[in-house]
Amino acid sequence: MKRAALLLLLAPVALVATSNDNHVEISATPQPVEVVPLPCFPSGKLTLGMTNTGRKATIADMRIAADDALTLSRHQFSSYLPVDQLVKAPLEITVPRGTAPATHDVDLTVGREHLKVPVVIKPVPARDNLLLGEQAVASSTNGDMKLCGGVDGNTDSAQWGASGWHDATKGVFPDTYGVDFVQPTTVGRVVVQTLDSAKYPAAVMGIRDFDVQLRNDGVWTTVGEVRANTTGRLTFTFDPRPVDAVQLVIHDSNDHGYSRIIEVEAYSS
Repeated sequence: MKRAALLLLLAPVALVATSNDNHVEISATPQPVEVVPLPCFPSGKLTLGMTNTGRKATIADMRIAADDALTLSRHQFSSYLPVDQLVKAPLEITVPRGTAPATHDVDLTVGREHLKVPVVIKPVPARDNLLLGEQAVASSTNGDMKLCGGVDGNTDSAQWGASGWHDATKGVFPDTYGVDFVQPTTVGRVVVQTLDSAKYPAAVMGIRDFDVQLRNDGVWTTVGEVRANTTGRLTFTFDPRPVDAVQLVIHDSNDHGYSRIIEVEAYSS
């Protein structure tokens, strides 16, 4: 046993150096990053980077901070860093609805290295699509997807996974997905896009049976009923009316598994 212990002590060990803070470069793109004060608007996405310019692999911790006006998706980025390799991580920045236009900074720190990234808060733009960027609500959301994925403006089924929404309860229906408005909004048309690509056609993976509903003063009204759907995009037109919410009630999908939405849009007429 003593000889085995001695051999173990003498055996070579691969060491990973802890960062000495002088050989890690910080990067962030884009600069400046722009943010719109809407809960699901597709902005405020930053790519953080650390590059080890030293001679040995290292482990580094990036501290991420900002003032109270900004909400950050993370406050630390830690990684093993091989020599001369850029290691990246995403950072999402949001601001509350109604935040005034201004410029703030996100502070990135690794040891004695610092980088300030300007964050420009933009005014809410005029939008024909009344759901774009508004707060999505759902019965559940699969952990691989984002709740905002169905109202982020991305209508490309080929980018399924990077955008879009589906529920977290396989084979259990109904599922719901929609938007709650902060104040009554006139809606006269709703467009529904389910998953429909060459790889995942709507006839196989899209939503099959569903209702389009509008809420006003707590009362839901059905303005569209679809059964046995096999297409990717459907439009529902009706007399414009003030509503405080729009939702889909999904009763089944073509694979009888998940409800998959690429985008839900609403227009005044």
